[in-house]
Amino acid sequence: MSTKASRTESRKRRESKKDSSWAEKIFNHKSYITFLTGCYSCHWKFRQWEKTKLGSCCCSRTEQVCCVVLVISFVLSVILLFVWIEISNEYFGFDWVIFLGTGIWVFGSIIFLSILGTLTAYTSLLVVSNTFHVTIVLAILLYMLLLFALFKFWKDKWLTVGLSLQIFAPYIHLCCITVMTLLSWPVAFCVIYLETEVRIRRYRTTYYEEEMLKRCNIFTRLRAIQVAVGLPFLLILVCLYLMPLGIHSPCIQEKEDLGPKPVFFAHRGAPMHGPENTMMAFEKAVEFGAYGLETDVQFSFDNVPFLMHDYDLRRTTNIREVKPEVANDRPVFFNWTFLSTLNAGRWFLDPWRRPYFNMPYQSEADKRRARNQSIPKLDDLLELAKKENKFVIFDLYGPPAKHPLRHSFVKHVTKVILDSKIEPHLIYWLPAYDRGYVRENAPGFRMVGRLYTMEELGKENISTINVDYKNLFYRGFKDYKAANININLYLVNEPWLFSLAWCSRIDSVTTDNIPLLSQLDSPHFFMVSCLPRVFFQAWYRRNLCPHPPSPIPVLLTVQTLGSYLIAGISKSIEMPCDGNVESLTLLSLVS
Repeated sequence: MSTKASRTESRKRRESKKDSSWAEKIFNHKSYITFLTGCYSCHWKFRQWEKTKLGSCCCSRTEQVCCVVLVISFVLSVILLFVWIEISNEYFGFDWVIFLGTGIWVFGSIIFLSILGTLTAYTSLLVVSNTFHVTIVLAILLYMLLLFALFKFWKDKWLTVGLSLQIFAPYIHLCCITVMTLLSWPVAFCVIYLETEVRIRRYRTTYYEEEMLKRCNIFTRLRAIQVAVGLPFLLILVCLYLMPLGIHSPCIQEKEDLGPKPVFFAHRGAPMHGPENTMMAFEKAVEFGAYGLETDVQFSFDNVPFLMHDYDLRRTTNIREVKPEVANDRPVFFNWTFLSTLNAGRWFLDPWRRPYFNMPYQSEADKRRARNQSIPKLDDLLELAKKENKFVIFDLYGPPAKHPLRHSFVKHVTKVILDSKIEPHLIYWLPAYDRGYVRENAPGFRMVGRLYTMEELGKENISTINVDYKNLFYRGFKDYKAANININLYLVNEPWLFSLAWCSRIDSVTTDNIPLLSQLDSPHFFMVSCLPRVFFQAWYRRNLCPHPPSPIPVLLTVQTLGSYLIAGISKSIEMPCDGNVESLTLLSLVS
């Protein structure tokens, strides 16, 4: 009987061991690594993992080099992905450059974003599984090529990345502090465990074992691991705590100091809701509450000023269907009788030619309206602006050498504007040509300059400038604001960039995306500076209260939040002078 029971118990132990082995295979992180290895190398066999002795190296020199290459690839992919996400304000310009080079409209910016996202996910999985693949070397070469191209041909886009850090740096800092706080426990346990292991081994080591350990340097390796784990962590932590000293963001300020919301100039109308530089687009912009209308003016060969941005008709008209042999010619060499017959709206509804990837839904009425759009004259826009009392700002394209208006186009367009009977103060005169003639014959026009010096603006008697946001923020604009110069920024489409302009007290922006930006009631990422007030009230309570207070948890709050507090928390802080009340209260949470 006892023999049978022992056999049964032995069988149960074997089955339990078998089940335990199966469970360990399924619910072990090694299974995850085996799965990733199979995806990348087609080796799906689960192999037993040997436990590495503490202090000894678990991989060869080649594997160590591959690990370094993996980390470099991951870091480069994250940097490129971050850069490309931050310059989303420039996606249309990137796609337009591709069109100029190829003649085909594609969302190259979105395709590039997808590729970078895929590569980042790929390299991150390889880093997690510590699996090297030959494509990593190719990916690193691709990253280096892309970084070189950005530095060489698109250098100004790095300025956009720097501006984005003015907005996001405080939040990145807080997130990093949180991550480092979470990592501090495992790092501390690792360092303590290594220290304990060193002491235990020293205590248990005999003379002969000590001589052997000297030859293999086991204690040195353990100390090296301690330094490799602890020192970088401490250095990163020190840098993070010192980072607020170098963070300058205009969106960290008192709420009372926040300027008025910038007004909008509709860039070529509302090009996300109607074909650009058509009357539909400008009428949509008026519906969205645009402060002014921005456009581009060219001249037909029979002296009619019309609205067109590109130097050919391929992208925004049906010229390829009507006269494909002249599709690449400049529109200024066509008569208005021909230009007025071209359709300037059907391209907008073509899914392969639509200008923006995230265009809103178009109703059937808007689609019918867009299909019937044609190239408008400057007179049409002036009539709409006069009717709706909207400002007009435009770029004026000088005609080429063989054009009839080569030397008199400024006089001609000035006459057209004056003949329209529009109020002169509604015209923002941006062209730099023949300003003296314009001042003499149209003194009511508001002269607009570029990024001129203060001396040039004073000499020209200019009180408004229209500048690229990248150049203005890096050159600085304190002198312009001190001299009461009105500033209009172009081209601002992203909410974070508009928030930066708002916090910087910019007067107006030129944008494609009025409906989105007009919904902002306050700047995104706005933060209230509260550090001086907290320290002052802590000093007040410690020195002027009649009862000696106990330590106040102000420093803990300040150390946790740095030198800024999210705007959702009011700046009102109650510091009662009562020996029995030792609390600090942040009042009035804003919804």
